[in-house]
Amino acid sequence: MSEILILVPEGLSDRLDKALASLAPEEAALSRSRLSKLIAEGAVCGPSGPVSDGKAKAEPGEYRVEIGEPEPLEALPEAIPLNIAYEDDELIVVDKPAGMVVHPAPGAPNGTLVNALLAHCADSLSGIGGAARPGIVHRIDKETSGLLVVAKSDRAHQGLARQFADHSAHRRYLAIAHGMIDAADPRLRGLKGLAFEPGGVLRITTLLGRHPSDRQRQAVSFERGRHAVTRARLVESFGAPPSAMLVECRLETGRTHQIRVHMAHAGLGLVGDPVYGGSRKPSAKALGADAASAIAAFPRQALHAAELGFEHPVSGEKLAFTSTLPSDMAELLDILRAGSARGPSLAEPGTP
Repeated sequence: MSEILILVPEGLSDRLDKALASLAPEEAALSRSRLSKLIAEGAVCGPSGPVSDGKAKAEPGEYRVEIGEPEPLEALPEAIPLNIAYEDDELIVVDKPAGMVVHPAPGAPNGTLVNALLAHCADSLSGIGGAARPGIVHRIDKETSGLLVVAKSDRAHQGLARQFADHSAHRRYLAIAHGMIDAADPRLRGLKGLAFEPGGVLRITTLLGRHPSDRQRQAVSFERGRHAVTRARLVESFGAPPSAMLVECRLETGRTHQIRVHMAHAGLGLVGDPVYGGSRKPSAKALGADAASAIAAFPRQALHAAELGFEHPVSGEKLAFTSTLPSDMAELLDILRAGSARGPSLAEPGTP
């Protein structure tokens, strides 16, 4: 039996099952329907004691949700090599390659990080995530590369989940995107949910939820959904005028597809993103023919989880990890830099 803690803030007027579902860590996989069932089973205790009516108004305070033993695991161990940045008896930090799914799902029953972890860790993975997601505290998309931490023990899972929930875990991503962050750009200054902070940092604040017509996508909203904040900072721009950039993204929250959706909302979709990247074509005139072709041909969203930091949930030690850019993104940057060094266009002077 494991326990998840959920804090309901003052002023929230939602019914209990909806409130707990919106506030629970995504990694706990607690949907509204599952929480309704747990409430009915007496597995949820609120500030005033056990609760039994999921339709009742949520009371502010701390709720304890007891999660039963996970159902028998269907995923099988697979001897897949892992790039391990750190490991002890409580947790493991993995540098995931692009193309690997984190946990089994319809259409991806094997070859996942979970399959590899089951082989590497044997039975020492936290059961809080359930049968399909043992030890999974947070996720990154299949085509996103980089660092993530996995819990081996339930106490590590609870401690890590709390840090991701209260935003004390540090996550820094690097992405290659279309356009450029420019504090003088009136379009960026006029777009709802966007604001500039000192140092030219673009703060994107919206609600995120399922797209109304495509359940596989996320969408920005200002009426309903989960609170999401991304801070994006220009690292390097390419082209004249600049039409591509290396950007640093720091997460205050960690919602599904958050960086991809937020950057697209700002009109700065990630290179190679087939879902949110938009239909923008790279400019050969601005970037050079080779760079424009390389951008158009890049086969995945150019997004990398470059830094991960947190407090060890058992020892209290401050841990921080970095991951270098994978070869495909590094090679694309080399091509972009070479194109920018040659000038804004490969055309002859005076050519439109």
